[in-house]
Amino acid sequence: MKSFIKILFKISLFLSLTILTQIGGAIFLISLLLSSFWKKNYKLKTVSIFAAIYTTTTFAIVPKLAEQFGREKIKHTENVKPTMLLTDILNRNYVNPELNSVLNNIERDLKSDGIIIKYLDANFPFFDGFPLLPHLSHNDGKKLDLSFLYADVKGVPSNKKKSRSGYGSFESPTKNEYNQILKCKNKGYWQYDFSKYLTLGSVNSDLLYSNHRTKKLMISILRNEEIGKVFIEPHLKARMNINDDRIRFHGCQAVRHDDHIHIQLK
Repeated sequence: MKSFIKILFKISLFLSLTILTQIGGAIFLISLLLSSFWKKNYKLKTVSIFAAIYTTTTFAIVPKLAEQFGREKIKHTENVKPTMLLTDILNRNYVNPELNSVLNNIERDLKSDGIIIKYLDANFPFFDGFPLLPHLSHNDGKKLDLSFLYADVKGVPSNKKKSRSGYGSFESPTKNEYNQILKCKNKGYWQYDFSKYLTLGSVNSDLLYSNHRTKKLMISILRNEEIGKVFIEPHLKARMNINDDRIRFHGCQAVRHDDHIHIQLK
């Protein structure tokens, strides 16, 4: 029975690491193999081997190999940064070069406003069609989520966020705004606000969503003809008062988009 539980645990770990990082499952198997050959016994031997191989592979090998799949890491600059470093550690920060160019255009456009673009999940480094869960479409190098922009209670702009992951801190519709969230949930789409469980902890509770600054970001995004679609909740599109057919409703089968902006190339 113990052997069966041990095997089941290893299978679960392999699947979890693959889902989270794309390469972690394969590296876990390599670590198990090396650990079995290395006869010296000490606590956390396999974990140490995994950590060494994973770190080396993620930061030294994967970026070079990703170029063969037409993808590259999002380029960090003074005003383009990840919402959390874990995104990069988990290899969820890859896009094709065209999307990196769009980010560069947006950065230049907003630099005078002091806006720092914080990105969330992008794509994995390898293979079109490989799912980046829990997303439905981040699988081809053309998709990227961006954080909203906020201000403090006095209206002073802030580049901080309201959740550690950047997801799950919603700007819900007011009673006078169209409530797509309620409509989706009433239709039985129970998963629609599932991202409230993915915050990794709420922070900066005093911050307020800045419609003015987020609208500036949205307008800058839409200045790029390479952008084919932008997903955001209908009540926020109406609140921003931006008329552009590329701003779409993503469908009830997805999760709500009043905690981030989803952009994708044509």
